[in-house]
Amino acid sequence: MREAVKASGVIVSSMPVGDYDNRLVILTKELGKITAFARGARRSNNPLSAVSNTFVFGTFSLYEGKNAYTLAEASVIHYFRELAGQQPEVYYGYYFLELAAYFASENMDESQLVNLIYVALRALQNPLIDNDLVRAVYELRILSINGEYAVLDVDASDETMVYILQYILNAPLPKLFHFKVKDEILTRLKWIAQKYRERAVDRRIKSLDILEMMLWTG
Repeated sequence: MREAVKASGVIVSSMPVGDYDNRLVILTKELGKITAFARGARRSNNPLSAVSNTFVFGTFSLYEGKNAYTLAEASVIHYFRELAGQQPEVYYGYYFLELAAYFASENMDESQLVNLIYVALRALQNPLIDNDLVRAVYELRILSINGEYAVLDVDASDETMVYILQYILNAPLPKLFHFKVKDEILTRLKWIAQKYRERAVDRRIKSLDILEMMLWTG
């Protein structure tokens, strides 16, 4: 019998397939972005039901197939169930996952992305942190992980913005979202993040469209 491989990470999407299965996209530290099937996950009382949902962080036991993995079991670190009831925070969360999946690759060490998603989702649940600040910081940090350096295009005489960008690019993850800025600074920070995201991403991010529509109508 094949031996299961273990990988730690986060489920970035979960879609029903067939009568009872779920197709998962998991961003893992060890294997990069992978596709896995949770067989029978939509059957009542199936042990995979609770561990095959979007936002689930944990260690996954997987059997490797020709084109995808099969999920055998998972040891969950955090479900983020409470995020599902928070609006608009949950839509920010979906966007964060989709953006990470866009940049992630198979067979790559994606530890930085996995850890960044975790602290960003925790920040969304903190009522003292502005959601738009979380989004801008997340976008700039994920872009820096993938080779974009926003600070290079900022006027060097703008010492405040240069300092903030340097902090975002280099701060330890536990402290990444633990600062506040004035409204005018946040507006500029959002503009910079948007500029670099649009340059780096060559297609529309569906969850971002939904988020922005919700914020516009809300």
